[in-house]
Amino acid sequence: MAAVVGIRAWPRPVVLLCETLLVAGCYYAAGRLGLSQQLTADGAIVTPIWPPTGLAVACLLLFGPRCVPGIALGALLVIVSLGRPGPESVGIVAGNTVAPVCSYLMLRAVGFRVSLSRLRDGLALVFLGALTAMLISSAVGVWMLVLSDKLPSSELWLVWLAWWVGDAMGVVLVTPLLLLLYRARLPPPSARWTEAVGLTIVVCVLVPLIMYSSVSVLFLVYPLLIWSVLRFQLAGGIPCALLASVMATVVAREESGAFGRLSDIETMMRLQAFNGTLGLTALLLSAVISEQLNTRRSVERACQELVEALQHLNAGGSGSPGAPGAGQKS
Repeated sequence: MAAVVGIRAWPRPVVLLCETLLVAGCYYAAGRLGLSQQLTADGAIVTPIWPPTGLAVACLLLFGPRCVPGIALGALLVIVSLGRPGPESVGIVAGNTVAPVCSYLMLRAVGFRVSLSRLRDGLALVFLGALTAMLISSAVGVWMLVLSDKLPSSELWLVWLAWWVGDAMGVVLVTPLLLLLYRARLPPPSARWTEAVGLTIVVCVLVPLIMYSSVSVLFLVYPLLIWSVLRFQLAGGIPCALLASVMATVVAREESGAFGRLSDIETMMRLQAFNGTLGLTALLLSAVISEQLNTRRSVERACQELVEALQHLNAGGSGSPGAPGAGQKS
């Protein structure tokens, strides 16, 4: 009889500590990435896309509330990296932690599916998980800065709007991508691989050309986005939208292309409007197409099952003893 060697699992506190440190490290890395693309608008520093919020919501949706300590620790590390934290840092950390938790709770309450295969899932992520829940982090953060005299009251609404839109765009663009990567499985080789590679090359070449063009032709990104969504749904639309948004942010920081000769406020407003419409189009259109494809597959499967049932009934009827000709001698 072969010996069975038992492998003891790690103690639960050690596992929770490792998970907390891993989430905090990822949150901190995402925060530093977001801060690397910050803009200045009327003297205020803003981030058009804040990836940590998208990471936090994705972690909560995939692994549950045990990620909350890691989110709070990651938010604290990001604040510490910006300088010596003050009393207002406690409120900012609390706001940045509570907002993703509220997003998670609201999405759970409406039956959100991480596959994002229904239009209601896309709408819930945009209007509940992003636009509604991120009001908490932006409002708490801005008021903490105002109360600590680190933000003039004259800039309150501008900074609040930029903070809110940046957090919301993090959820709209980053959360679906992480949910997609978590479920990703390499499909078998097929003709679609050629199309996927060709689409990737076209997007990677044309998007920078569109962004750096001296003529404002940002609208030319949408045909590429629609092509990506129609052919590959979420797997094509979200990466395309994220690439275009990042490239737009880089060009806006350099004050070139479609964002040249604009004031700071105009640059921020154009960039946020572009990122917002791009993310909404990619997410909702892919959800609509995925829902239609799933409905079509369900109908085809039901028709196939009905055909098989009818064939089984016909076969059973023709072979029954009471059928015409049954039991007659030749």
